[in-house]
Amino acid sequence: MQLKVNKTNLKAMLTTASCALLGSTANASTEESWQFDTAIMHYAEVDRVSATEAIIAGTKTFNNDEVLNLKVTIDALTGASPNGATAQPTPQTFTRPSGNGQYTVNAGDTPLDDTFHDTRVQLTGQWTQPLLKDYIVSVGGNFSKEYDYMSASLNGNVARDFNKKNTTLSAGMSFAYDVIEPEGGIPKPLSAMVVGDADDPNFEDDFNKTRIGSDESKSTIDLLFGVTQVINRQMIVQLNYSYSTVSGYMTDPFKIISSVNHNGEAQAYLYENRPDERTKHAFFGQTKYHFDSGILDASYRFMTDNWQIDSHTFDFRYLIPFTNGHFIEPHFRMYTQSAAEFYQPFIAQDEAKPNFVSADYRIGELDTYTVGLKYGMPMGDGNNLSFRLEYYHQTPKSNGIQAIGVLKEVELYEEVDAIIAQVTYSF
Repeated sequence: MQLKVNKTNLKAMLTTASCALLGSTANASTEESWQFDTAIMHYAEVDRVSATEAIIAGTKTFNNDEVLNLKVTIDALTGASPNGATAQPTPQTFTRPSGNGQYTVNAGDTPLDDTFHDTRVQLTGQWTQPLLKDYIVSVGGNFSKEYDYMSASLNGNVARDFNKKNTTLSAGMSFAYDVIEPEGGIPKPLSAMVVGDADDPNFEDDFNKTRIGSDESKSTIDLLFGVTQVINRQMIVQLNYSYSTVSGYMTDPFKIISSVNHNGEAQAYLYENRPDERTKHAFFGQTKYHFDSGILDASYRFMTDNWQIDSHTFDFRYLIPFTNGHFIEPHFRMYTQSAAEFYQPFIAQDEAKPNFVSADYRIGELDTYTVGLKYGMPMGDGNNLSFRLEYYHQTPKSNGIQAIGVLKEVELYEEVDAIIAQVTYSF
């Protein structure tokens, strides 16, 4: 990032940032060279999941304004993840997703599977070049693999400049194909978890009866339409509309839901089931404004889907440069969403099973906010070093379903706190 910003080069800098949001790359330099960005990020929830991510991204700009982007991402996740069951005033025992062993949760605690761990490797490539006089086209692909999940995608984008390059219209499309192969297989929707002694000769047969196969897949098509407008030498605005349709297996094979009696006591744990189709619409607006003291980056995103989830995201950053090339950037993000129409924290045993149901708090009603600060400094020869530290807080909420019996004595919607730390070096 260019730290010494004046009003003349503001348009180039902000246009580059806007093109990145559209999936293409803009670079004013015509010198054939590589620019590298490396980063290490650590995310840690209190008593839950932690993740460490390493990224190296390279950009090569050719003399004819063609640009090649390559990126490698490695993620390592570990810790404890909520399995979807409700807390109880007595200890609870669950069978691990693989069927190999069990784990017990203390009375009053949110049930967490403490064997959650995975490593993901992701490769991304993008090629961007001018076409004719006022067009820029971009094509790329992505491949990621983890222990039980594979994803591959292709994308293409085109941008057209108007109005002396002060207005840019963009359109993009991507297709992704994912395969999930969970250890232990795909559970039968709404079947009861087998809880018992894994050494029992009948246990394996009973466990296998709750499985319907070893793998499932889904496909995703995304469309993006956007316009970027330079308002004046201090301000640029971007508006996007995106459409996404997903078909296939979207149930989380590791999530369950408690079936409780009239007193709220868990009688069984059922594997969740989600619809095999989802359509999303998203509207995004962003503005960057150069003040004498810094640059404000403000954005808003609204998303709605046919699962009845509506979400709102507000994001604000303010970059404050100093004369010595150092800078600080405060950051605030707020997110809120409504619950999916099939979200329930538990199922009443004496009621008919719904066709679709999930107790996964991630598709329930919740609010989150993130506050943090980024600090950057030049390291000589055009290299830069930056540090980011943020605090994340999540508040799951009731979607109107009232707790019954002993469930009134436990925490059904446990809050989550996390720390995010990142170091980035560009050279």
